Amino acid sequence: MDNTGQELGLTTKRTQLLKYMTFLMLALLLSLFISASLGAADLPLSTTAAVFLSRLPFLSRVVDTTRVESAAEVILLQIRLPRIVLAMVVGAALATAGVIFQALFRNPMADSWIIGVSPGAALGATIAIVFKIGHGMIGLSVLSLFAFMGAMGTTLFVYRIARTGTAVPVANLLLSGIAAGAFLNALVSLLMMIGQEDLHRIFFWMLGGFTGASWNRVILALPFVLFCVVVVLFFSRDLNLFLLGEERASQLGMETEKVKLILILLASLVASLAVSVSGIIGFVGLITPHTVRLVTGPDHRLLTPTSALAGALIMLVSDTFARLVLSPREIPVGVITAMIGAPFFIYLLRSRKRGLVR
Repeated sequence: MDNTGQELGLTTKRTQLLKYMTFLMLALLLSLFISASLGAADLPLSTTAAVFLSRLPFLSRVVDTTRVESAAEVILLQIRLPRIVLAMVVGAALATAGVIFQALFRNPMADSWIIGVSPGAALGATIAIVFKIGHGMIGLSVLSLFAFMGAMGTTLFVYRIARTGTAVPVANLLLSGIAAGAFLNALVSLLMMIGQEDLHRIFFWMLGGFTGASWNRVILALPFVLFCVVVVLFFSRDLNLFLLGEERASQLGMETEKVKLILILLASLVASLAVSVSGIIGFVGLITPHTVRLVTGPDHRLLTPTSALAGALIMLVSDTFARLVLSPREIPVGVITAMIGAPFFIYLLRSRKRGLVR
């Protein structure tokens, strides 16, 4: 009976996962076509569909694109599609990092900011901008590299400070991250005063966005983010155990410190990759896992993959609004996510105070 019950429970989980994933993928696909069609030069959905479908191996001979202007193809394939794909990759990455941090800290208000990933990336990017490192050579690639190194370097530094013997208490990690973040933000402010002629570029980068997105950035981020997300899926059981507390997880046979280190590195790596190609975009890693958890429940076998897709969807919709609200001018997408995320964060605080969020 026990085996039968477990099999039925597993089948139910798989059915739920299939349902959620199907819905999110259809929503993502629809949003992709709508987003690609809208912009300074609006294009019919039929044109967008024809251009995209004609690039699929099995449909290239069936779909007729002879009436599509070459300018429309350039706009769709070289300008909008790279931006759309990059937005989805970054959204999935930030949401996945948020899932991990919220499980490790057992706190629905945790995300990649909590251990200094974003301040570290900001410092690295600011150094590259102020001192014009790589200027005239590979430009944004150097900026992305410095942002990535700053984010990962901060993570390792915070982990080292928080370590006590062979253990890394979550409270120590939290406090070390807050202290490191405050110090790094002070350094960024100092560098901004030194390089005042670069203030606009630094400010715009720190607000986050996908202006100037290219296939090069997509190629840089997509494989690594996809790899990290897939690896995290294999740790779904461990993430579930962390919700019970580290002591209980250890009693159930998990090597908590080893798994914690792997998960922290994975979360920091995927968040660092996202920030390095998009700048700092807040609240996506916070609101996405929590919103999805309200639907799927806390089981990470459902929560992790659905959060990744939901993060991609939220980021794509946010970036579409960023492009269209003041068209032809563009709002940094970080502004849009903050306008949505800040009220939601207040809601979390009030719900937590009332005991509605655990």
